[in-house]
Amino acid sequence: MTRDLIALAKPRVTALVLLTAGVGLAMAPAGVEIELVVAMLVFMTLLVAGANVLNCWWERDTDALMARTRTRPLPDGRLNANVALGFGLILAVVSLPALFFLVNPLTALLGAVALGSYVLAYTPLKAVHPIALAVGAVPGAMPALMGWTATTNEIGWGGIALFAIVFVWQMPHVIGLSCKNAVEYAAAGMKVLPILRGESVAKWHAVIWCVVMVPTSLTPFWFDLGGVVYAVGAVALSLVYLAASLIGFRSDSAEVWGRRLFVTSLAYLPLVFGLLIVDTV
Repeated sequence: MTRDLIALAKPRVTALVLLTAGVGLAMAPAGVEIELVVAMLVFMTLLVAGANVLNCWWERDTDALMARTRTRPLPDGRLNANVALGFGLILAVVSLPALFFLVNPLTALLGAVALGSYVLAYTPLKAVHPIALAVGAVPGAMPALMGWTATTNEIGWGGIALFAIVFVWQMPHVIGLSCKNAVEYAAAGMKVLPILRGESVAKWHAVIWCVVMVPTSLTPFWFDLGGVVYAVGAVALSLVYLAASLIGFRSDSAEVWGRRLFVTSLAYLPLVFGLLIVDTV
């Protein structure tokens, strides 16, 4: 059972979220106490894990309709749905008060907004309208801002810049994923962009967001978080991201095109944030 509960928490997704929170912690101008860093990362992990567990609980029926998710613990029948629901709620109930008292109330409030918007808005909206893409990008980007507020106890321009990078990055990232898995999403009744609006429209949306990514990646430079080295590197990486959205735009199938863009997106965010950290050392 332990292994199945961990699987519901989506460890790889949680690790990526912790990366963005860690960048927020590292880039904040205030001094960082080790106790606060530990508390932030531990209870952020529990919060994200709880959100993922509740997402899996909510989507257990649609997960059973897709080949890539039907072997998850709930649709596969290895875990009782009530156990998963209880586990997710416990993680949320433990993590939010801990962030409130051990970090600060603002960070806990942002965490509550992220949890609520992910579980109660984004998750059900996926079966209703493609607007779920933008709604889901908000909780996805929140950990970077929470890392910033954990040490500063305020929402500053630096935190907003980090939030913006993760928000914009997610748009082509998810569009690529939805194009790659469009057949399965259609079978599960997911109202994602390529299914509802067509593959061409989905591709154009991704290209536009990749164009937006270029100036957005420069926001840390504008707010004195990164130097010239970061600025040049961020623009170069963003142009690679844009190129991935343009290569095979007309000739490749949506599945092939989407896979290329999705894989590129997985490398983009760690490289950009890694460059930002290195440039400030």
